[in-house]
Amino acid sequence: MKRLNHFEYHSIAMKNPNLAASLLDFLEASPTPFHAVANMASELEDAGFRKLSERESWKPKADERCYVTRGGSSIVAFSNSGPDPAEAGIRMVGAHTDSPCLKVKPRPELSKNGYFQLGVEVYGSALLNPWFDRDLSIAGNVTYMDSARQIGTTLVDFGEAVAFIPSLAIHLDGDANTNRTVNPQTHLPAILFRCDEDEKPDLRDMLLTRIRRGVAAAKPETVLDFDLCLYDTQPPRLVGMKNEFVASARLDNLLSCFIGMRSLIDGEGRQPSMLVCNDHEEVGSQSAIGAQGPFLRSVLERWCGSRERYQQTITRSMLISVDNSHGIHPNYADRHDENHGPLLNRGPVIKINYNQRYATNSLTSAIYRKLCQENDIPLQVFVSRTDLACGTTIGPLTAGEVGVQALDVGIAQFGMHSVRETCGVDDVDYLYRSLTAYYRSEQLV
Repeated sequence: MKRLNHFEYHSIAMKNPNLAASLLDFLEASPTPFHAVANMASELEDAGFRKLSERESWKPKADERCYVTRGGSSIVAFSNSGPDPAEAGIRMVGAHTDSPCLKVKPRPELSKNGYFQLGVEVYGSALLNPWFDRDLSIAGNVTYMDSARQIGTTLVDFGEAVAFIPSLAIHLDGDANTNRTVNPQTHLPAILFRCDEDEKPDLRDMLLTRIRRGVAAAKPETVLDFDLCLYDTQPPRLVGMKNEFVASARLDNLLSCFIGMRSLIDGEGRQPSMLVCNDHEEVGSQSAIGAQGPFLRSVLERWCGSRERYQQTITRSMLISVDNSHGIHPNYADRHDENHGPLLNRGPVIKINYNQRYATNSLTSAIYRKLCQENDIPLQVFVSRTDLACGTTIGPLTAGEVGVQALDVGIAQFGMHSVRETCGVDDVDYLYRSLTAYYRSEQLV
């Protein structure tokens, strides 16, 4: 992963400066779910996890740690350690790798008024206004055919700022500060460069030039397809006069993926443990690699070895679905229930919704509360205002798919689904400590 060197860490403001530094590295190096999974796989392998292939026969050995990916953007890692999973259950943590963004359309090339632009589709429920006037780059997954007419895939990241979406000047839109709306079809195509009328730029040609540098041995000849998005090149950093906040893109929900991974690695393999990070949560999770798909169940069944052992294991297991929560915004405090407004840097947040938008129940909440009390970790609770719609997570979907008891937890943040979000540095450490204790816990349900 890329190393950050453009800001100083002030350890006086952080309970765990090394963890915070590693988190910022991970966020910057993971502009897409594909990059996030590749980086997680690399860290897991460095920690001794063995990569498995779903196409091959496998059964984990005692005390073995393994991981498996699907689609390049979802990953399941597990530790077959300690007692028999059918007797002790599995300590499971779930998160998602995707974030709302602007996806590049299949035929995105637009030439208008002397500018070459890319057409985009809004992925998930993104806040659109923050995307204007940003230094944007392009990253994702590219599928190509090589000189032997074999299909290959590779990651691509342009890295530098290659695109931007300019705002309309206030002189041309007098109502901009009171009544501006964003039409995603007409207002969001990004400008890449000046273009004469007789030019016909082709994004696939640009991608081919780019990927030939990284996969020269395979000799890519044609770009067949791609899954690309725009992203903000402004790097993650600590903000605030006391450096007590983290500002970054994709905190929702790469922060949870990273902390879940670090906790699994540092749990030291004391108990049967698992981390599942699914793609497509922001668009409903119903896919072959999403939480409402078969990926997790498939891995669990193969690990357990039989249908009966699977059922025995699940009844003794628990899932903590980790996804960020809405911190109470001091300028919009009335958007929160007055008794359930989480604050940044005041500890993880148990998320509750009796209409099953969150999977928390009184038992799973009690188990997590006990863990936090025993480890001196502060705790908060979030309940959405009754007159506002409540978001959801992979928690209820995963619980419904595999039949596991579940809890929804997250750390408080500002600006959810914005191009740049903010959370508390101390909460990163609190979440890490709570999940590490959970992975080490001897008794669950």
